[in-house]
Amino acid sequence: MGQVFDRLRGKEWRHKQVQAICDRVFDRFKIQTGRANLTFEELYIAVLLVYNDINKRLPGPHFDPPSKDLVKAIMTDCDINLDGEIDRDEFVKFIEQITAETFNVVSQGLIISLIVAPTVAIATKKATEGVPGVGKVVQKLPTSIYASLVTLAVVWVNSDSS
Repeated sequence: MGQVFDRLRGKEWRHKQVQAICDRVFDRFKIQTGRANLTFEELYIAVLLVYNDINKRLPGPHFDPPSKDLVKAIMTDCDINLDGEIDRDEFVKFIEQITAETFNVVSQGLIISLIVAPTVAIATKKATEGVPGVGKVVQKLPTSIYASLVTLAVVWVNSDSS
């Protein structure tokens, strides 16, 4: 239950998720190159890896990574020490900036799946009880189980359509 509350808190949960993804990707480059900073080309590859990770792990639609031009522009904003490379802290800031809209879309999808779907299920249960063949089954199901089944179906449809 604590994980659900963490997800609904928003920014703190988002920052933890971004930090974990960034650490994993940044460490991968650090091990491969032996360097503590990312060049532009390495940064672009890292962005592709981050978006791949986001698309694999988060519910909802798949997100296209930004263009090289956009990465270059945001890199200039995030390169605090102006050395032309991105260190770990700059990388986290960069990814948070570039994925802000992505996480907003995911959050909206979670709200729909976790709040709207059960509410609609409860509201429509009475109407469904009158449907021949299905009505008797719906009548026998407790409302909480019916709402859970409808919510799972919405989550499943959302994940299949992405």
